[in-house]
Amino acid sequence: MVAIGNFFFKYRNWIFILFYAALFIPSWPLFSKKRFGEHYYIWPIAIGLFTTILGQLIRGLTIGLAYIVRGGMEGKPYAEGLVTEGIFNHCRNPLYVGNILMLLGVGILANSLVYVVIVIPIFIFIYQAIVLAEESFLRGKFGPGYDEYCRKVNRWFPRLRGIGKTFSSMEFNWKRWILKEHSTQFIWLAGIVLILLFNYPELTGNNEHSRNTLLIIILSVLILIYAIIRYLKKTGKFIE
Repeated sequence: MVAIGNFFFKYRNWIFILFYAALFIPSWPLFSKKRFGEHYYIWPIAIGLFTTILGQLIRGLTIGLAYIVRGGMEGKPYAEGLVTEGIFNHCRNPLYVGNILMLLGVGILANSLVYVVIVIPIFIFIYQAIVLAEESFLRGKFGPGYDEYCRKVNRWFPRLRGIGKTFSSMEFNWKRWILKEHSTQFIWLAGIVLILLFNYPELTGNNEHSRNTLLIIILSVLILIYAIIRYLKKTGKFIE
């Protein structure tokens, strides 16, 4: 599994994008009009949005409270230090947990049985392999300190005890959250808009013109905001 994880680690950023694109694979519905009635779409929209927003919230809190400088060096796991503060004090891989919930949520939102039953398990398997590869590296670099951290904090399931103390004792760095997450946010929000408008014509009264107009307006606003943030970041006018 460590070898598999090291392989996928090189392409981990592309993996998320590819799995996001897989949302548009044709599928049987999770919720159908026959089983759930005329307003069946309320269920995938409500459950899907809740799940995916929860994932984004976990990512945002993780980055805003105690960002972990962990990336890759020559395509292999790398870390400058062992970060155990913020959300990392409650879960060892909160960013990955956030990603899984984000994709699961949009899969439910897309009302895709194939995505939820087949694609998401594959995604979790790949993430499990990547995490095992990262753990192998961290254990080798930080030794007993990392083993002690693993004994206290779960790999996947967040420990909620003491979460209030964590929030009250740390300051949320909203600038860092925007700088680190604006690309992910843009892709995520654009995907949600496309799914809502094209999968659920009921939301625009089955009016194609209204749907297209709304799509252009929302995407234009998202692109404008994204472009402004990119400009401010590149010119150094918006920093942490």
